[in-house]
Amino acid sequence: MNGVSFGQDCYTDLDFAGDVSLLAELLEFLISVLETMATEEASLGFKVNWQKTKVQALGSRVNVPSTITVQSQEVAVVYEFVYLGSFIHSSTQSTPNVIRRSGVNRAAMQSLDNYFWKSRISISTKLKLYNTCILPIFLYGCECWAVTKVDACRIDAVDQWCMPEKKKS
Repeated sequence: MNGVSFGQDCYTDLDFAGDVSLLAELLEFLISVLETMATEEASLGFKVNWQKTKVQALGSRVNVPSTITVQSQEVAVVYEFVYLGSFIHSSTQSTPNVIRRSGVNRAAMQSLDNYFWKSRISISTKLKLYNTCILPIFLYGCECWAVTKVDACRIDAVDQWCMPEKKKS
């Protein structure tokens, strides 16, 4: 069967922002679907960029090859990748994305440390800027996170570390 079953429903693809995610429970089916997609796209004048194409096995990685061949092109089989700013991990958990966003957020805070947080700008203005400019960096894509208790503690710790009053001279 092509696609992935969730209860009574079967999904074959997810389309977003001009990109396509093809779903299959077996690698052999996925290769067949990729070949069909490439053939159909070619008939419309499009060409698949195989260097940008990635295959990801979710969950267990037992007996998963590092590459597959589709239309004589090597396609990487990856454990993780960044898509539209979100970290997509084979474990299907949000923890790797929370950790990555924490690092990106801390880097943003550190880049402003000497110029902004140590300035004489009022704490209320610093808080408004934090909530407007820094916090969205951290929370980007969070509506898709399935947060565990450990993740919630990690999120709270990053938020507390970033609080402008702690950066005040």
